[in-house]
Amino acid sequence: HLQRISGMWSGQYEGRTLLYLSLHQYNMSSEETNSTWGFIYQGVLKQSRVAQSKLTGDSDSEKFQRAIVKIMEALAVGTAAELFGDVPYREAGQFPAIENPEFDPQAQVFADLQLLLDDAISELSTVSTSPSLNSAILASSPTAWEEAAHTLKARYYMDVKNYASAYTQAQMGISNRSRSLKYTPPAEGAVQGGNANLLFTFIRERGGYMRSTNTYLADMLGTGANTRRNAKTSEDARSKYYAFSGSGVPSTGVAAPSNPMGIITFEENTLILAEAGARSQSFATGLGHLNDLRAHLASGNAFIKVGAGDVLQYDAYVATDFDPGEIENPDSSLTPARALLREIIEERYVSGAGSMMPFNDARRLRKSDTDVDVNFPLNFGTVYPERMLLAQEEANSNSNAPSPIPDIFQVTPVNQ
Repeated sequence: HLQRISGMWSGQYEGRTLLYLSLHQYNMSSEETNSTWGFIYQGVLKQSRVAQSKLTGDSDSEKFQRAIVKIMEALAVGTAAELFGDVPYREAGQFPAIENPEFDPQAQVFADLQLLLDDAISELSTVSTSPSLNSAILASSPTAWEEAAHTLKARYYMDVKNYASAYTQAQMGISNRSRSLKYTPPAEGAVQGGNANLLFTFIRERGGYMRSTNTYLADMLGTGANTRRNAKTSEDARSKYYAFSGSGVPSTGVAAPSNPMGIITFEENTLILAEAGARSQSFATGLGHLNDLRAHLASGNAFIKVGAGDVLQYDAYVATDFDPGEIENPDSSLTPARALLREIIEERYVSGAGSMMPFNDARRLRKSDTDVDVNFPLNFGTVYPERMLLAQEEANSNSNAPSPIPDIFQVTPVNQ
């Protein structure tokens, strides 16, 4: 639910009616985050603490499971910090010993999660065999989980603009598409119990509420004023893959019932290497990693084409393409280094569709990088949303919750 809201707030979805029209126009109540807050703190964090208290042995199986639990805790709590700012962590999940956990500073939460992920990576490095575990999101491979943990560390370093550390971690991150951490729904015909692609489920249950057509993302992928298409790039196939009208049950594309949903992916890791590499290493480093991503897109392995004849074209860029007046700097407004960053950030916006990445990037870049960020328009008013509202149930039950609840336009600490 909050990913869909973040997509509406970053030009990727359009809310059309009733609740989703209201959310699209930045009218949000704190009840909207109750379920997500519960999933994070009861569905993941509390269960993580219980699991770790039970998994105390030194067998490969227990070390492997313990590491996975820590990675999933870091994923859930880190997402909470990204979306809400300051959140309970050090004292959370300890009821009844602690009934009212303190809200920890956002930056401190990210730092604590880096240590937790280090612990998980250390555990995985000592697993000598590959225990067989039933996983719906990643193969039973300690190496694959270790790479996912490094990519998650890189994500959180990006959130706090520590680009050198992000690049270092991404170098050890997800190394190929088969090691992406994704939820892959069962084959069509086995999806009726809530196990389908979540966009498919939403459209099936709330037809007409939200669509991806007529959005800034659709315009970038199409042939309008903000198109990304050029002599080396055709977004024909990807524009059709991402398109859904919100009415009728989709059978192909991003909202197909069995289409996998990315959580921590090869594409994200490659684009962290590109942006963080361009910022902390060199122009050539950033360009090389961008071209790695473009080769992946051109291979046809990044997404399933809707039609067999849909065009995939992502030719490699060369340094001069970013010179003033050239293919990736046609308005001559930027230096080559900034033009490269603009293209990488646009690619993060597009490749990250369906995730929190576009919303996180918009908030990270809005103050410091207005020359290269994705300039999607406001849906309403004069100010962009900067966070999700704290869950009303937490505000009611935790005496340490901030009062009043910070509104959606209040910038989170790491983005100030």
